[in-house]
Amino acid sequence: MKITKPLLAAALCRGALLFASALAAAAAAPSGSAPPASVSKVSVLSGAQVIQILDDTVEWYRGLGTQQQNATQPSDLLILFANRQTADRVVSMAFDIARANAELLSSEASAEDSAVGTSASQSLTQQQSQMDANRQNIVQEIAADKQQLGGAGQGRSELAAKIAELQGELAMIDARKNLLDTMSEFVHSSDPGAANANALKAQIDAIAAAVPGTGVTVAGATAPAAAAPPSATATTPAAAGAATTVTPPARAGIWDLGLAVLRQRSKLGTIDSIDQRTAALAATYHSISAAPLAQLHAYSARGDALASQADHADGTALKGLRDQFDTLAWLVKQTSDILLPLGKEQVLLHQYRRNLASWRTSAEKEYYEALSALGVRLAIVIAMLAVVVVLGEVWRRAVLHYVHDSHRRYQMLLVRSIVVWTVVVAVICLSFVTELNTFATFAGLLTAGLAVAMQSVLVSVVGYFFLIGKYGIRVGDRIQIGTVVGEVMDIGLVRLHLRELNQQGPLGATGRVVAFANLVVFQASGGLFKQLADADVSWHENTVTLPAVSDYGALKQKLLAALTAAVGEHSGENAPQVQMRLAAGHMEALIRYPVTFKHAAEIDERVAQAVLSSIAG
Repeated sequence: MKITKPLLAAALCRGALLFASALAAAAAAPSGSAPPASVSKVSVLSGAQVIQILDDTVEWYRGLGTQQQNATQPSDLLILFANRQTADRVVSMAFDIARANAELLSSEASAEDSAVGTSASQSLTQQQSQMDANRQNIVQEIAADKQQLGGAGQGRSELAAKIAELQGELAMIDARKNLLDTMSEFVHSSDPGAANANALKAQIDAIAAAVPGTGVTVAGATAPAAAAPPSATATTPAAAGAATTVTPPARAGIWDLGLAVLRQRSKLGTIDSIDQRTAALAATYHSISAAPLAQLHAYSARGDALASQADHADGTALKGLRDQFDTLAWLVKQTSDILLPLGKEQVLLHQYRRNLASWRTSAEKEYYEALSALGVRLAIVIAMLAVVVVLGEVWRRAVLHYVHDSHRRYQMLLVRSIVVWTVVVAVICLSFVTELNTFATFAGLLTAGLAVAMQSVLVSVVGYFFLIGKYGIRVGDRIQIGTVVGEVMDIGLVRLHLRELNQQGPLGATGRVVAFANLVVFQASGGLFKQLADADVSWHENTVTLPAVSDYGALKQKLLAALTAAVGEHSGENAPQVQMRLAAGHMEALIRYPVTFKHAAEIDERVAQAVLSSIAG
């Protein structure tokens, strides 16, 4: 038989069609086959639900960290220790539930694979057997033709062509057989149910590895050694932190009391939040427990039915019933491994909530105690401030009633304001601090720093009280500081302002304002001179050359009368003076007369006119 390219192409097409039909049969087998009734849909939860339950439980478990941060009292640590043990058991049983459900999913997938794979495997096996038989026939035919080829004479070419064609068919059969073998492996290895079950187990192990310290171990890993009882182990970090916590002093300030109230309020909110999450988790477990309970009832009814069938069955039927009883017993055990931990979970979470309720009662008591202490302290401070304000008002009214001098009244009211505000600030500061020694140290350092940084300002403030003292200055006084003469315009706490007066020529304002720091009273080089209020008079004197007259005594009396008339009412109790003396062969008159600072120029002019008129007359 002669092999041509068209024949070889046709053979390849036939092999491809056979492989495609086998692939279609294998793909159609899972959808067309139903799993055995004994193990179909035996799982309580799906894989996604199992992972969600584990995530919720682990997230709830991590709330222990928040509880540890809020556990500050010995009673809190006891509740924290009890909650930690309960939470460890809850998490451990949650993983037991998840693994039991994963086993059910795995058994369901195995059963489906067994049922589904039967049809596909039979189809592939039949085709492989047929391929093996065809291959064996072709091999035998090739061997027979080769024997004939050795003894043939004229038909050698035809026999050689036939052997070549048979070898081509053998190669085609080998290629198809390789394809069928590959397809068989693919059908057996591409089971989605088994892959999902294995992936679920891997995810459960990964979550267990991410939650250390709960006693949950990864499947296949060596379990850690059992921990010693709490009484024999070292102090936990939380207990160690609480043991080293300094007990707050009996006399706490308003600041510390306020922080204590806020902390207790935050603790109550944290406890309520944890209790709500615990209640939600308990409700989740309660809703889950309905499905395995229903499964157990169904298995119980199935067992009763099988027992009724066994009463009337023969030997062969009894063997089948025995297999069903074994499967049913395994399902009951796996479902019980889910249902019993679910019931324990609800009991543990109920105990957990009772512990939280006890903790909340204790925290609420501490909260109201801290709030009461804060209220009492605030009431005391308000009462003290009210007493200070009342005493300050009494002081003010007493000053206004008994001190009539405006300058002294101003001084007393100023001192009153300083004293009252100093006491108010001291009361407020002392009420807020807890450690008086610490506050005194802080105040001393602050005072020293201010004294160095604001030395000139502080000295000026002290100088202010010297300026307004008994012999101090007032607004309107004429004073001299150094070479500056002026009238006081304002006396501030740090500096004073003068209206400068002209010292050359007629006494009057220069139009300038001069400011001096109050510390000038402590400077020896500058000096401060004040004109007394009852001595606003100065003496001016002039020397006048007299003409030659026969009676100098009459001239003196005449000059004295003219001076008295010129000075007038500005002389006050001081009378003008005229003194005669002989100098260089002629007579001179020394004239002295009082003038006020405001009218000095005017008086000088009137005195000059009066003297000239007296001499000329």
